[in-house]
Amino acid sequence: MRRVRTACAVIVWLAASFVAAAQSCDSCHDQAGKLPGTAHAAQACATCHPAREKYPHPEGGVTLSCETCHSAEADQTAIGVHGRARKQGNQAAPDCGTCHSGAHEVAQPGTTVFRRQIAQTCGMCHSDQARQFKAGVHGAAVERGVRDAPVCTDCHGEHATVKPPARTIRETCSRCHGNVEFTAKFGLPADRVVSYEASFHGLAAETGSQTVANCGSCHGVHQILPSSDPTSSIHSANLPATCGSCHPGAGRRFSLGPVHVVEGRGEAGVVRVVRSFYIGVILLVIGLMLLHNAGDWVRKAGRRTTPPPATTAEVRMFPVERVQHGLLVVSFVVLAWTGFALKYPDQFWARPLVAWESSWPVRGTVHRVAAGVFLATAALHLISLLVSARLREHWMSLAPRYSDLHEAMATFAYNLGLRRRKPALSAHSYVEKTEYWALVWGAAIMSATGVVLWANTFFLAWLPKTAMDLATVIHFYEAVLASLAIVVWHLYFVIFDPDVYPMNMAWLSGHAQRREGFDGGTGNN
Repeated sequence: MRRVRTACAVIVWLAASFVAAAQSCDSCHDQAGKLPGTAHAAQACATCHPAREKYPHPEGGVTLSCETCHSAEADQTAIGVHGRARKQGNQAAPDCGTCHSGAHEVAQPGTTVFRRQIAQTCGMCHSDQARQFKAGVHGAAVERGVRDAPVCTDCHGEHATVKPPARTIRETCSRCHGNVEFTAKFGLPADRVVSYEASFHGLAAETGSQTVANCGSCHGVHQILPSSDPTSSIHSANLPATCGSCHPGAGRRFSLGPVHVVEGRGEAGVVRVVRSFYIGVILLVIGLMLLHNAGDWVRKAGRRTTPPPATTAEVRMFPVERVQHGLLVVSFVVLAWTGFALKYPDQFWARPLVAWESSWPVRGTVHRVAAGVFLATAALHLISLLVSARLREHWMSLAPRYSDLHEAMATFAYNLGLRRRKPALSAHSYVEKTEYWALVWGAAIMSATGVVLWANTFFLAWLPKTAMDLATVIHFYEAVLASLAIVVWHLYFVIFDPDVYPMNMAWLSGHAQRREGFDGGTGNN
């Protein structure tokens, strides 16, 4: 009898187990059958529906929200445009289910199929942008199944969705177009980001300008097309309209030519020749200046006798000339500072200027004001020479003469130890004349090219872009040459020359002290 009771108990237990198994979720809920193949396939129903594994289900059961498991994504969504919209009461704004479908149909993210559906998903609200995207090169690549082709979320973010601000567009595009492996894989030009960064647009964007042209300004944002497409904004026939949106009239009289140009590669021949010429001139001129002054300093520092006291106070600068010199010093220093800050915005000395660029173009404004002072000083110099006979007579002492060449060569030979006796120099020797006429030449070149760059819209309407590239190259390298010449040549003779150290005060007093009959104690008096 005991055996019979035991057998019955086993039969009842097995029957109860069979009934419980039969009472699985999908026996009542067809959602369970949708899970295989989805991102939640490995999750048990009770993961999202706790306490529902018992049947009948207890009353008051809850369904967990997505952020229970996906807290990081939920935090990012909250700061994105969609999350902020819902927080402000817009219940039509997308939530998790809008983009990912229900929790039982969530597709595996990152797959080609998933990425191909992103534009369609976003297009439920952003239909115009989705249509433009699909018509562009990126959308076409996605439709072909190119896994690496960008979709909406690559530019706007996945959960912290934003409209990319102007200052980040270059970084957004450079993730692909600045990636050497990526460009090589798909046969894309590898220098587009580099060439943009080297241009005025790229340099201004680097300093923080919010209005300068970025990638999207020329190529478009969603419907990006190749330059070979006649409807593309960068097709040669459409460039006047594209560039003309910022520079009215640009390219209507002349072909604009290549836009993405890397230094030494792809630029116009005349630009390449001028660049090479300036580099050679800078190396030669500054090198000779350094050699000349180093020899002069060694000669004077090694002399065996102390220079006698100055015996003659010579008039070097009249009051109006001292005023002009002061204006020139201030404007030149400010021009150099603000000009090189555009080229090298990451340097510590440039940061005080570019820190304001996102709200106000301080660097460019200060540069143009300094340019105005520089031009006004040049005009004052010319006018003073025209109206004052005394200034003209004084100025004539700076007129070049054949003897200047002899003095320069003889002094150079002396400084290099190739000549024993130091040659006599004129009151205004080749030293001062080199400075003055280099200033005149540099001022003319910098003023002409500066005006072209300042009034770029006007000149682009009348000249090809190559002219602007040429003006940019000349302006930059002339600034480099002038700045180095000031440091190496001018500052040596007014500060570091042992005969005038610690400073020649003619800029302040107007007089220079001369020592008569002294050649440095070499025994050649």
